[in-house]
Amino acid sequence: MARIFNFSAGPSMLPEEVLLKAQQEMLDWQGSGMSVMEMSHRGKHFMAIAETMKNDLIELLAIPSNYKVLFLQGGATAQFALIPQNILNGKAKACYVNTGAWSTGAIKEAGKYCEVQIAASSEASKFTTIPEVSEWSVDRDAAYLHYTANETIHGVEFSDIPDVGDLPLVCDMSSNILSRPVDVSRYGIIYAGTQKNMGPSGVTVVIVREDLIGLAPKTVPSVFNYETQAKSDSMLNTPATYNWYLLGLVLQWLKQQGGVAAIEQRNIHKAGTLYQAIDNSSLYSNPVVKAYRSRMNVPFVLADAALDKEFLALAEKNGLGSLPGHRSVGGMRASIYNAMPEAGVDALIDFMAEFERNH
Repeated sequence: MARIFNFSAGPSMLPEEVLLKAQQEMLDWQGSGMSVMEMSHRGKHFMAIAETMKNDLIELLAIPSNYKVLFLQGGATAQFALIPQNILNGKAKACYVNTGAWSTGAIKEAGKYCEVQIAASSEASKFTTIPEVSEWSVDRDAAYLHYTANETIHGVEFSDIPDVGDLPLVCDMSSNILSRPVDVSRYGIIYAGTQKNMGPSGVTVVIVREDLIGLAPKTVPSVFNYETQAKSDSMLNTPATYNWYLLGLVLQWLKQQGGVAAIEQRNIHKAGTLYQAIDNSSLYSNPVVKAYRSRMNVPFVLADAALDKEFLALAEKNGLGSLPGHRSVGGMRASIYNAMPEAGVDALIDFMAEFERNH
């Protein structure tokens, strides 16, 4: 069967070049006589893979030297709890901005460890916008301020880094990391699951400023403590070695594409053409305020919801997969991460136009 264009929100499609490289090296990684998944994580072969992977990420994101890069497990969802445990540092409050389902999840989990102040929320608009930073209510006595850069379910994305002064800025970038340049030095912590733009599920990247390391109380288990993980190069326990390897292949692929700045231009074009097709249609619509539309996740609905099942079934037959919207919002959603080629977006637009002509 021919490969489809996979519009899944995550785990998402991977670059075909990466999959072919992994296939080529499956039984024998570079003459070692072993598959990467068989290697000791302490052996020379895997240590070389890990070092290259980490250095490539530092290069692609221009991560300053006063940050530690951790490769952990448990997904971004685990970080919802680990962030307050690691950096509250005795403070009773943390500020959160609520712009969608993943923000809501982070807020709920943080509430187990501290008082959560909602600095801003777009819940009243059904998460179709982002409140202006000038209107945020930020408590300067809080330990940090947390926001989600891109909400995969509702399709809203920050276009700029919010200015919150000296308060440590913590950001969930799971669904748009490496899709656009970012000034890492503006953040206290950036964290992201890898299953959108970086590889398969199973690895969580945590980029943490050094002054926020070593603040966890002794009750935090070592495997969840940023300090012990940093000291052990994220190998306090056996890591998800094959997933690290695939993450490394994706980073090498991204460098071959010209890096983050180059991939951003492709992402702008892909999202722009898809939104234009939706806006010029009488059948499709997107509910998000234009200034906050996500480049990564494009939700849309049909004027007649009774056509949804037929649309999705025909899309599948035409090699356009994983287009149903999240169960909480319905409709459709096209996730067009870095690995989605422009040909995939063009094929979706052509299908949508044909479907509209027939209905």
